[in-house]
Amino acid sequence: MTTLTSAPRTTSVTAPPARFRDLLSAEWIKTRSLRSTPWTIALTLLFVIGSSAVATLADKAAPSGPADFRPYDAYPPAGYWTLILVAGSMGALAVVSEYSSGLIRTTTVAVPARGSLVLAKAVVTATLWTVVGATAATGSFLVSQAVLGGHHAGFPITHPGVFRALVASALLAPVCALVGLGLGVLLRHAAGTMVTSVFALVMLPPMFSETSRWSADIKHALVSAAWNRLIQTREPEPGSLAYTATVPGSWIVYTLWPLITVALAVLVVKHRDV
Repeated sequence: MTTLTSAPRTTSVTAPPARFRDLLSAEWIKTRSLRSTPWTIALTLLFVIGSSAVATLADKAAPSGPADFRPYDAYPPAGYWTLILVAGSMGALAVVSEYSSGLIRTTTVAVPARGSLVLAKAVVTATLWTVVGATAATGSFLVSQAVLGGHHAGFPITHPGVFRALVASALLAPVCALVGLGLGVLLRHAAGTMVTSVFALVMLPPMFSETSRWSADIKHALVSAAWNRLIQTREPEPGSLAYTATVPGSWIVYTLWPLITVALAVLVVKHRDV
């Protein structure tokens, strides 16, 4: 006679879903664990602030007394175009490096909420590059004013237009980094993302002029053109034939570019396979 014995029941333990702060911690660990990150940031800051010192020293038209704030001494295009390129590239690498290595598959298995994953990357990227941008903008301003102070031509931060130029230059880095991140999620390819971000952020604006309305509208909708307008302290001449961007419109451009690219990235990543 045989008896049936039931197999012992096994209790499966399901891990709780990752909280958003856990995703933030994981993304921050990924970012700071890359050895290239601190070196890239340090060299970028050195170049940006150094370019401000060089531009101010090379400005032969610097007056011997206060005349007007010179934004392209404090925030020279060479330094800040470099900041645009580096921030956009680093923002893109925060995503495409995982796609190229295949780590993104492991990450999405561990965190099925892909939209939250992209948002966590965006928050960490924005926070890091806001600090970098604020350091670069403040350092550039202080260095340029220290040089001009020798000619008694320096300006305080309370001078009209100076604080706006500083804030716009500080926010340029996180805006470009978020644009790069969003493009990285959409394209998923390192070379394609880099080329697209460089074209959209740096190469496209000089292709359009402000002499015709349609061309000016396209130019004013681009990030670097908005930055150029925000750091200007002089208002355009009333008789100028150029179509000049408005300050509120330039702030809107600053807001919409990262908002739209990150929103598209969150939307797309939810509806496609990795």
